[in-house]
Amino acid sequence: MSAVQELAEQPIKPQQSLGFWATSWRHYRKRKFAMAGLIYVIFLGLVAIFSPAIVGTKPIVCYYKGNIYFPAMGYYNPSWENAIFTTGDHFNNRYEPNLKQNDPNSWAIWPLIRQDPIERVQADWFEGQPANPLSIEGNPSGQHYFGTSSVGVDVFAQLVHGTRVALLVGFVSMAIASVIGIVIGAVSGYYGGWVDFILSRFIEIILCVPTLILVIALLAMVVSPSIWQVVFVIGLTGWTGIARLTRAEFMKLKQIEYVAAAKAMGAGPLRIMFVHILRNALAPILVPISFGIAGAIFTESALSFLGIGADSQTPTWGDVLKEGQDHIRSMWWLSFFPGLAIFTTVLAYNLIGEGIQEATDPRTRDV
Repeated sequence: MSAVQELAEQPIKPQQSLGFWATSWRHYRKRKFAMAGLIYVIFLGLVAIFSPAIVGTKPIVCYYKGNIYFPAMGYYNPSWENAIFTTGDHFNNRYEPNLKQNDPNSWAIWPLIRQDPIERVQADWFEGQPANPLSIEGNPSGQHYFGTSSVGVDVFAQLVHGTRVALLVGFVSMAIASVIGIVIGAVSGYYGGWVDFILSRFIEIILCVPTLILVIALLAMVVSPSIWQVVFVIGLTGWTGIARLTRAEFMKLKQIEYVAAAKAMGAGPLRIMFVHILRNALAPILVPISFGIAGAIFTESALSFLGIGADSQTPTWGDVLKEGQDHIRSMWWLSFFPGLAIFTTVLAYNLIGEGIQEATDPRTRDV
């Protein structure tokens, strides 16, 4: 038997088709700008996670008086910093001289760059490292990549640690907004009638009020807003676009045969809405969520710029930008670098949203 006959007699295995999400990801990868935006956001995520190891004045890990400590955890939450350094031996952020003085056998692993996002580094903080320059003398240099603020705080340290706040605001606030928007839109689109009429009018009322004005009004009720309160308020005001799109998708999909089949099999309304319909409506809903993350980051920066954002102990991009307004001619770096960070991050999320829209829509995915 010839090789040709052997190949002809072999059974042909049917090619397994890709699912919707796998197909969408394949088309998404073809879009260079969308992939660049995704890679940039992943990079920002890594910077946010490892920010205490990138820049800071607290050791990542240290051995002190017979125990191992992780002081840099205090950058994530001040209460996570070991009490022996704060209320015990009162290091006051001067770790290197105090470690050597109190325990000659101590050792520490330090961040790559020894600068603090809140305080000015003084001359006695680290051996061989001078104090941070003040005012216009703190221009960008090899010691301070993005310069220093008017009070001597390193701008690079502020932006690196501010990345954590920016991503936290974007993801958490839009998670809150997504839950609210999807629930209201699903109920409105599925039930229709007077339920849809009431919820649609409620959405329109919220849309009539400018988001930033509404956020400012809600935050004005709080004496000293924390970053979590800012996140919660932005989430409470950013759900309307998601709700409207969810409503439209549910009104379209509830007419399809598989919904009638689910009803015939005895499935309840909640199961039909959030198991059968939502999974098919999720792709277009992801688009406003991605754009909403960019909007939330921009809103938080605007609030910090106006001086009504998070507390002063939380470094944000908007705080640096606000200080740059007062020194825009003499200290250009205070406006340029945080403005560039906000611009590129918002642009990256917009590119991701546009890529998702094109990759999940059969009418545009092959264009």
